[in-house]
Amino acid sequence: MAIETEPKRPRVAIDLSGTKSGTSEHPVIVKHMPANGAGSPPSIAPPLVGPSWREFLTIQVSLVAVAALLFGVIGFALVSRATPAGTGGTTPAPASAAMPPDMAHGGAVAPAAEGVARLPLPQVAPPVGQRAPTTVKYAVEVQEIVATLDDGVTYTYWTFGGTVPGPMLRVRQGDQVELTLTNNASSVVQHNIDLHAVTGPGGGAEATMVAPGESKTFRFQAMNPGVYVYHCAVPPVAHHIASGMYGLIVVEPAGGLPQVDREFYVMQGEMYLEGNRGDKGLRAFSTEKMLAEQPEYVIFNGSVGALTGDNALKANVGETVRIFFGVGGPNITSSFHVIGEIFDRVASEGGAYEDPSKWLTNVQTTGVPTGGATTVEFTVQVPGKYVLVDHSLGRAMKGAVGILEVSGPENPDVFLPMP
Repeated sequence: MAIETEPKRPRVAIDLSGTKSGTSEHPVIVKHMPANGAGSPPSIAPPLVGPSWREFLTIQVSLVAVAALLFGVIGFALVSRATPAGTGGTTPAPASAAMPPDMAHGGAVAPAAEGVARLPLPQVAPPVGQRAPTTVKYAVEVQEIVATLDDGVTYTYWTFGGTVPGPMLRVRQGDQVELTLTNNASSVVQHNIDLHAVTGPGGGAEATMVAPGESKTFRFQAMNPGVYVYHCAVPPVAHHIASGMYGLIVVEPAGGLPQVDREFYVMQGEMYLEGNRGDKGLRAFSTEKMLAEQPEYVIFNGSVGALTGDNALKANVGETVRIFFGVGGPNITSSFHVIGEIFDRVASEGGAYEDPSKWLTNVQTTGVPTGGATTVEFTVQVPGKYVLVDHSLGRAMKGAVGILEVSGPENPDVFLPMP
């Protein structure tokens, strides 16, 4: 992803690793290399996996068996041309190649490749600070990547910029935003982007429909401050979203958001997989489970355990924390909660940025709809591990767990375990 902004200004850089914010001068052009650039994992073309036996038998017994089977054979041939085995899939699929919804992700469980990495985590974009409106340019590349979802389980993710969620876009109210979307030539399907911060047809989806190897650009004005979801809107939309195609765009009000010590970027999503729970290997997307709203996994930031261990969120006692939290979906809402903390302030449904008096205060759990987002803030006062959950707690058993590690001196006035 590449970003260009015009004026030179001081900015506060805060990243997901928990580095404390500091003010410094940045040059007039800020560039983030695409996820398949230097220092990042290469884009991996998804392997070919055919339709499941259940789908095949259903086609055989339908009244339109002959026509459907012929369509599937033609579609499979087109996919084979797009991603020949062992070639890295460098031949783009024809823009006119219409494939059955599950063709790209196949059916039966295939063996998992050893040593397949997890996707890298997206970073928090730096605050815009106190500046006048300007023109901001973003370049985002769609990549289809095989990566680890859980121990022994891999999946062909569809991503914005090689991460799930996609890169955080961050602008000021009144900015003119030019966004270029490129679909990597190794992709096997079309993609686009619909930003909920956009006022215009399809939120930009119609203007950015890109076949493999194509790029398209459109411009919009960031009119309304808040935090907004973006996602792919190519039919079947739920398939693209469930495969990882969602992210957040933050539109700061004039004067920017109040400064905090730490900012974090977290999104919840669902995964619908063929096969049985606990199956290992390369898992395929299940339209049947998606329609029944029965996800195998509910996850934060793209995979089970993505925000735990070495990747846990980190802060120190006495610091103020801001979490930009969104729900990609495609189906399930979230009851976002941090066990052991109370949100001092909540921008309900991502609005009210320009009027702090409208923020909710002293909130234990905040509801976030599918395709919606919120911003929560709180001060950490006691050291320890705080668990991020969707308080529909059965989903924690499906992977929706993150950790905030707080370091520093004990605070017995606030919390004291008794002997």
